[in-house]
Amino acid sequence: MLVAMNANSEELYLEAEADIKNNNYSEAFKKYESILYEEPDSAPAHNSMGWLYKTQFDDYAKAENHFQTAIKCDPLYPHSYFHIAALLMDMERFDELRQHLEKCLRVRTIDKSWVYGRFALSEELRKNYDKAIFYFEKAILASQNDEKIKDYRQDMERCQMKTEIVQRHGQQQIAAGPQETAAGQQQKAAGSEDRPA
Repeated sequence: MLVAMNANSEELYLEAEADIKNNNYSEAFKKYESILYEEPDSAPAHNSMGWLYKTQFDDYAKAENHFQTAIKCDPLYPHSYFHIAALLMDMERFDELRQHLEKCLRVRTIDKSWVYGRFALSEELRKNYDKAIFYFEKAILASQNDEKIKDYRQDMERCQMKTEIVQRHGQQQIAAGPQETAAGQQQKAAGSEDRPA
């Protein structure tokens, strides 16, 4: 349910945002707490508290709680969706991220090219480069921003390069690291590896 802030809370919120820009996080935190005391359904204040908990305290549980609360307060407020996606990606919770992004596709205030771009990054992190390229292509089709399209093309080139590396070296070898030489393996098997005197 969308709840507009009163004039005092709006002013306090803008001051808190300025505090963040000036790296005065403790003052911003106090102001967001004051807003939430007066207006517990303020999506922007919950979102900003979540951001502080994630970036300044590394408290992902509290951050996620604030982002989710912001979405419940105002399902069309887009910023909390962005932050949840980043949090889930940071924590490598890829299945939950996929569900979250599918939900984002149904929110009219969220740029769909951003959503497909996040699908792509998730697949890239999972080393599914062909799927990542597929989603970057969908991001391009959903975008009207030339700079974003240029970025997505560069992302596709990066994934193509990674695909070529995997094809050249094999996925298992890359995951395991450089293989030992046959001579080195024979020495270890025979127990005759070099030892300090």
